[in-house]
Amino acid sequence: MSKTSKPNWKNKLHEIIYEADTPEGKLFDVVLLIFILASIALVMLESVSTIDKKYHNILYIGEWIVTILFSIEYIARIITVNKPKKYILSFYGIIDLLSTVPMYLSFFFVGGHALVALRALRLLRVFRILKLARYLGASNKLAGAIKASRAKISVFLFAVIIAAIIFGTLMYLVEGEENGFNNIPKSVYWCIVTLTTVGFGDIAPQTPLGQLIATIIMIMGYGIIAVPTGIVSAEYTRSANKKDEENKTEPDKINLNSQNCQNCLTANHIDGAEYCYNCGHNLHIE
Repeated sequence: MSKTSKPNWKNKLHEIIYEADTPEGKLFDVVLLIFILASIALVMLESVSTIDKKYHNILYIGEWIVTILFSIEYIARIITVNKPKKYILSFYGIIDLLSTVPMYLSFFFVGGHALVALRALRLLRVFRILKLARYLGASNKLAGAIKASRAKISVFLFAVIIAAIIFGTLMYLVEGEENGFNNIPKSVYWCIVTLTTVGFGDIAPQTPLGQLIATIIMIMGYGIIAVPTGIVSAEYTRSANKKDEENKTEPDKINLNSQNCQNCLTANHIDGAEYCYNCGHNLHIE
């Protein structure tokens, strides 16, 4: 065995942890997600005083069990790659670390374990389990549509802000402090809440003129919601039609898998690929 080769158990462990195309990899990710959800549930239950008072010890022990399991997983991810530093400093590496240390920090900082909520970000791995990578194009289309519409939406939002300031100031003059409109910022807040049709009800106009203005603002609100939706929808449709036209000229599609390079952690390799397209490392277990 050469100096650069690894024991078979490390290769096998790497395949289980980092791949979602094998039965073992799928099972590992499913179990991982179950523990993530369980951990989040534990934190939520602990925040309910009546439940925490009755089941505090059970919740505390359960959280420590999950923390220890995540600690083992984090260490396993480090020892099964050729460049541990690359994983440690990667997005998922940082999230994995942040989802592990909170309980340990609770020894030194009160309330430190609340950071466990960061484990929710690890649910992004669900895309590898369900093999949704092939469907990510739809989300990319939506992001592209929003990006292409940003100029129109920015102008629209600027106009909404101006309208909120004008109507908010007007309501402050009409209603006054005696009706809850204590200052212009609070009146602008009420106007924004009314324009977006949220209507918390914490402030309400009492005078006939104020109620008339509120009625106009609420009617405007429906149009304000519809306009940006229409802009993005139109851009999304245009982008989808353009993509369909491109697909007609590209009948042969390349299938990608979730195989993760053991050397550089690059994912999304072509099915049947022998070597990593990024670093050239052999993708198969030796």
